[in-house]
Order: sequence, then structure tokens, then C-alpha cells
Amino acid sequence: MTEPARRIPAFINPAAGGAEEARTALSGGDVFDVREIPPQELEDAIRRIVAEGATRILVAGGDGTIATAASALLETGSELAILPGGTLNHFATDLGIPKESAEALALATSGSARTADAALVNKRLFLNTSSVGAYVHFVKVREYLEPRFGYRIASAIAAFRILFQLRQFTVEVEVDGKRRTYRTPIVFIGVGERELKLPTLGNRIPHGKRGLHVMIVRGRSAARVLAIALNAVARGVTTVSRTLELDSFIVDHCTITLRRHSTIAVDGELVSLGTPLEYHLERDAIRVVCP
Repeated sequence: MTEPARRIPAFINPAAGGAEEARTALSGGDVFDVREIPPQELEDAIRRIVAEGATRILVAGGDGTIATAASALLETGSELAILPGGTLNHFATDLGIPKESAEALALATSGSARTADAALVNKRLFLNTSSVGAYVHFVKVREYLEPRFGYRIASAIAAFRILFQLRQFTVEVEVDGKRRTYRTPIVFIGVGERELKLPTLGNRIPHGKRGLHVMIVRGRSAARVLAIALNAVARGVTTVSRTLELDSFIVDHCTITLRRHSTIAVDGELVSLGTPLEYHLERDAIRVVCP
């Protein structure tokens, strides 16, 4: 007698805004074993199910939730399928995973997996971006305003406010064994080569270089930083990085030393980490079900 196929464990954050939509999408059929797990328990829950023999899991959520799942799957060989459920879903979009639930679940059921790079900062995994400085203040203001105005309007107000509240800080960056000291309002680190030119603002460059894309703004005033940003949007980061206002590197490792304990942004979420910040690229870190 043939043993029935094992259902794919599927994890939903019950407190997430897209939880109800995920429940509905996963309710039909007998393919998925749905589990509603709070975000603080997700990593342990995934580790347990993998230890029990699961070779593929599905996670419904945005970039932060997906990064938590990826952290649990490091060095396991188990595959990650994604049901996009966040506001932006950068990681899923970059990999070509459909936004429509039916299409994403069909892919999760029958698609094949390929490896994807990730990064670690002081052992905290991220899949998209991390930043130090001005973006942290932006996220704090946006999260404060979002309940009243919604994500997009809150983001616009936060961006406007931050422009006039820029604070310079001293940062020491070590790249390829060389140390450089900067006074800057922001340091940005992306997994994979990034573009700052419309219409692909902030996205990975298709078939771009692998590595950590480190960008350090050197403008000393709000007006100058705005000019750098507009220049990057209009002409691209490669052009701007040839000027004195922006340094850009693509490396596998870098160290960022601050003068004190700091809050940084990791895949859009704020975390408090000690200094120095050790960034490492993890090549082929996870296996993701992709088109």
C-alpha cells in the first residue's frame, strides 16, 4: 500500500494584517498543514518541524517574517516556499514569486527550489537590506504615524521630516582590510548589487554582482543629501559613486564600528545591536521555491 504524501507545513502569523487572507487561501484542499504561530515563536516552531523531517515548509508573511523563517532553515537543506503577505514583499518580488495567492500556492506545491544568498549582522540574518543612521529615525516616525495615515502617507511624511532632522554620526568602516572613517547621516547595506535609479529604486539589479552592496552618504547638510538622492535617482548609483558624496563597495564582509550601542534597521525592522557591527555575506544560504 502506498504511503500518503506528507502535507507541507504552512505557518501563519495570526496577528498579521494579511492573516485572514492567508487562512482563506490555505483552507482549501489537503496539501498544507496550517499552523498559526506568533512571530516570537516562529523560529523555534520551524526548527522543530524540520527536525521531525519536513523537507519543505511554507511561510505566509512579509520580509521580516520570511527572514525569521530563513534563519531557522540555515544549514538544514529544507526548502522555503513563500506566500507573500507583507506590504512590500521585496524578497519574494526579487525572486519572481507571484503575488496572487493561488499562483504562489501552486508554485509552493509543485515548484523546484534554488539557492539564495543572505547576510548576517552580528548573527542576525537579513535577506534584503540593513541600514545605520537616518533610516532608523524614518522607520520610527513611519511606525508612529502609520495607524493614523496608512503606510504610504506615513512613509511620505516620515521622509519629509527626516530630511530636516538629519544627524551626522562618526562611523569607521573596514573593507578589504582597509579602515576608513566617515561623518555621515546614513550607511546602507544591501544583499546583492542594488540600484538607486527609477523605476527600480532600491531593487536588486537583475543578474547583478553577488555580495554586500555597501553605500555611505557623505553629504553634510539636508540640502546636500537631498541633492545626492535626487542625483542617484536620476542617474543611478554607479554614476553617483564616482563622486565624493557617495562611497560604494561590493564585498563579502565589512565591519562598521560606532561609538556606542546602536539601533539599526534590518529588513525594515529595528533591532538593537552592539558595536562593532560585523556584516557577512552567506552565499547560497537557503533554498527557496522559485519560478
